[in-house]
Amino acid sequence: MGLFGNLFEKKQCAICGKEIGLLGNRKLADGNMCKDCAAKLSPYFSDRRESTIADIQRQLAYREENQAKLASFNPTKVVGLNTKVYIDEAQKAFVVSRSSDFRRNNPDIIPISAVTAVDLDVRERKTEIMQEDAEGKKVSYDPKKYEYSYTFYNKIHVRCEWFDEISFEVSDSSTEADAKDSREYRFLEKAGNEVQNALMPNIYPLIEYKEEEEKEPEQTGRWRCECGAMNDPEAKFCSACGKARPAALSGWRCSCGHINTADAKFCSACGKAHEVRWFCPECGKENTGKFCSACGHERPADVTRSTPEAAPKIIRRDTEQ
Repeated sequence: MGLFGNLFEKKQCAICGKEIGLLGNRKLADGNMCKDCAAKLSPYFSDRRESTIADIQRQLAYREENQAKLASFNPTKVVGLNTKVYIDEAQKAFVVSRSSDFRRNNPDIIPISAVTAVDLDVRERKTEIMQEDAEGKKVSYDPKKYEYSYTFYNKIHVRCEWFDEISFEVSDSSTEADAKDSREYRFLEKAGNEVQNALMPNIYPLIEYKEEEEKEPEQTGRWRCECGAMNDPEAKFCSACGKARPAALSGWRCSCGHINTADAKFCSACGKAHEVRWFCPECGKENTGKFCSACGHERPADVTRSTPEAAPKIIRRDTEQ
């Protein structure tokens, strides 16, 4: 039957002896195993095809011992977000799992002494922002503009017979950071650093974050563009895509230095009432009251906030002939 005869030839699992289904074969260096036996191997093991039947039998014996040891594994410290590192400080060992019932999936128990390094891998993804030309075609800006996103991974390097690395995402993709100076970036960086510090505190000290860096963007005066990028309070255009700051986000700066939203009547930092400062279109004098203190001209009705872009254009009159 040639090729097709070999393809449909029934195979037997070298580990459990059961017949292997059509799509259930897992190749070994010197035989075959079923998918059920393969599922019992360590999730961090990647050399199955190069392993012999004897190698797989030894690893499965190790995995059974690991399952038994989990009964007495009692974590006293837990770090991480979605994927967590559970540490038994008495046994000086840890496991990594996404499940709150971590024992169910038989995670490998690793001695902390086996850890050689813990990397925090930050992966940047850059996407070009396009614009439409007169014909409706998408074309590049000149110079080109990009939006960025950052995903964080912890890589734990270990000395182990069956694998040498445990890699996992610090958080899921919904918590990706969109800028290096964003709150999300600092949050994920801190979470990854906590894993490093928990396993190798002498090499990876905890990063200290200033309290003001953890404030919400609304409290610090920063504003978010439609493209998702965060910008400085004084920025009139987005640093990522170049779009102008929405008028609703212009706000006003109090004498204490705090920037408030445009509709705020009082400063959220010091409680001082908002004094609308305006330039007289008649003589150019800057004022805070209803009438100009220099020439008595009434404040224009369209002056609603103190930002420079909101002030009317001024033609200063030369009063000295």
